[in-house]
Amino acid sequence: MTAEKLILNFPKNVVTKPIVYHVVKDFDLEFNILRAEITPNLEGKMLLEIRGEKDKIEECKNFFKKEGVQIREATQEIILDKELCVNCGVCISLCFSNALSINKDTFEIEFNKNKCVLCGICLNGCPVNALKSKI
Repeated sequence: MTAEKLILNFPKNVVTKPIVYHVVKDFDLEFNILRAEITPNLEGKMLLEIRGEKDKIEECKNFFKKEGVQIREATQEIILDKELCVNCGVCISLCFSNALSINKDTFEIEFNKNKCVLCGICLNGCPVNALKSKI
């Protein structure tokens, strides 16, 4: 079993279709919606984590494309710049998914991209702008 985080962009003509429903029904995949929004233009954007067999995930991604959903992988979307970071810990207090933590041996901030839900709260909270987003 493998897992992938995907950023899905739903054009206006697709946003009302129950496309994510097919992740379970047709492809037997587990999913977790980590973040979702509908823009003022009625377009949708979703951060979706899917788990299952690699070939089923690929089939699902092809289905999304066929339905008009734009997809891209969401790997390493937030980056911690260790050279800028002063290890103050502000980001840790803001991170509800516990993707940011302090190493008890080195007292340095560590970032676990697998726990990150790309909420972006840490980006605005860092006083030295050591956290950056690729979105």
